[in-house]
Amino acid sequence: MTSGPTTPEQDLGKATQAGQVSDAVKGNWVDEIAPVWSRPYLRLSRADRPIGTWLLLLPCWWGLFLSIAAGGDPGWRDLWIFVACGLGAFLMRGAGCTWNDITDRHIDGSVARTRSRPIPSGAVSVKQALAWMALQSLVALAILLTFPPMAILLGVISLAPVCIYPFAKRFTWWPQIFLGLAFNWGALLAWAAHSGSLSWPPVVLYVAGICWTLFYDTIYAHQDKEDDALIGVKSTARLFMERTPAWLARFLVACVSLMGLAVIGAVMPQGNPAGLVLALLGPWAMGWHMLWQLRRYDDTDMDGLLMLFRSNRDAGLLPLPFFAAAILL
Repeated sequence: MTSGPTTPEQDLGKATQAGQVSDAVKGNWVDEIAPVWSRPYLRLSRADRPIGTWLLLLPCWWGLFLSIAAGGDPGWRDLWIFVACGLGAFLMRGAGCTWNDITDRHIDGSVARTRSRPIPSGAVSVKQALAWMALQSLVALAILLTFPPMAILLGVISLAPVCIYPFAKRFTWWPQIFLGLAFNWGALLAWAAHSGSLSWPPVVLYVAGICWTLFYDTIYAHQDKEDDALIGVKSTARLFMERTPAWLARFLVACVSLMGLAVIGAVMPQGNPAGLVLALLGPWAMGWHMLWQLRRYDDTDMDGLLMLFRSNRDAGLLPLPFFAAAILL
């Protein structure tokens, strides 16, 4: 005898009972092959949802590649910076998500999409989460200490927006700005890790990344806007509502324009016109991907919103081969 189709609430209950998180990628490595004892902690770090690590990592690689394009031949140390950014993004995204879940544990229990997370579901205690956050942060600090002093200083300063972000949705309609401040800091840090200093192009690149975050996280926030309205949580999705497509278009144009300006500032002084043209194709390609997302945006399609949000890994990867080509010319 077969049973009928299940409701979303029943699916959520089954996932929670199994320890899984409702919005995780199906068949992810945490649920399938990670040791059972480690799964609640890896879920707390969003290791079962890798898109956040990508969104934190990609601005780092933008900053590194443009810093190399701005002067100096790439060396073995840049390979370490490239790898270290990946390790650091995984660890700091995990630590940041753990901190976010600690501060949001009461809110998460009231939202359908997040009540299956480890803390509100009871899989991990607050004390255990704090210890896990400290461990991830200490390993990330060990990696950071291999960088030049300017990059180390920037890494320490980055803790400020990371700590503030979880509280932003309580006092502003623009919490996505605070997320952007935290998630794109790597553009500054990786530039400084290669060059040992900062200049205006990485700052402009950083602001371009913030505009990108406003774009993709507004799309993401539309999944929760009804629950957020019930519990009084603010977001750009709730602020914009039916005006969201117009705002997404503004963020798209700002992101592409500012990234293009950062490319010009980094590459033009090198006297390499062909390299400059190649590098400018990076923001151009990313802009086309963001336009594709905008044209498919539908705030009534929850699965579609999640798909568009996750597609920003590909959007953020698009500039990198063009930046790399500019370096090689």
